Amino acid sequence: MINEELRMTEGNDIRLNKYLAECGVCSRREADVLISEGKVTVNGRPAKQGMRITDRDMVVCNGKTITSRNEKVVLAYYKPLGVTCTEKDRFAQKTLKDAFDYPIRVTYAGRLDKETEGLLLMTNDGDLIQRLMRGTEHQEKEYIVKVTKELAPDFKEKMEAGVFLSELNRKTKPCKIEIIGKYTFKIILTQGLNRQIRRMCQELGYKVNALQRIRVANVTLGRLRPGTFRRVSGEELQTLYEMIGRK
Repeated sequence: MINEELRMTEGNDIRLNKYLAECGVCSRREADVLISEGKVTVNGRPAKQGMRITDRDMVVCNGKTITSRNEKVVLAYYKPLGVTCTEKDRFAQKTLKDAFDYPIRVTYAGRLDKETEGLLLMTNDGDLIQRLMRGTEHQEKEYIVKVTKELAPDFKEKMEAGVFLSELNRKTKPCKIEIIGKYTFKIILTQGLNRQIRRMCQELGYKVNALQRIRVANVTLGRLRPGTFRRVSGEELQTLYEMIGRK
């Protein structure tokens, strides 16, 4: 029977419906429905209710191969404008759960506010999330910023030296600025205070008109378009782990 054939590692198996739920495909109840409708296969054979599988089995649901719940994935996602970095918020018009779909349950490592677009790292690697969000890691984050009035000659110097934020009663760390237009500049930060760039500009008399994150550590936005994503792998992923102090 299929059930017995799947017990390749005693004590390391799991019910199929629970596996699909943990992979973020659907709830257990919904998984049972999909199985009964013949929309799930295991190793190329129709799944059966109550069957158990191991991580060595290939599960396909609705024609899509489901990646093992234990596999760590890192995704570079272009978060569009208007999307709120949360899974549930009854006041948000559109959340990440509405905008982003992936077979494995992943979450963001370093959020972007609703009015900011660009690179968002999505992963199921909790350690990576903690290391990236910890201020002591000093990982660079790069943005392109457009303001509503022409930049003054001393703008670069003032921003790079750090700006006192009256709302937070603290001064920002030194940063790197590159002026790329009359109204536009790049900024590289190594800290992530709430709405930091907008507040820095406001203190100097500027209002941000557009804000886009293009890099986190060594991972860049590249040619991604709003709402699309790519998997971070190979040398790029290895370098990211090395930068956060993990092999």
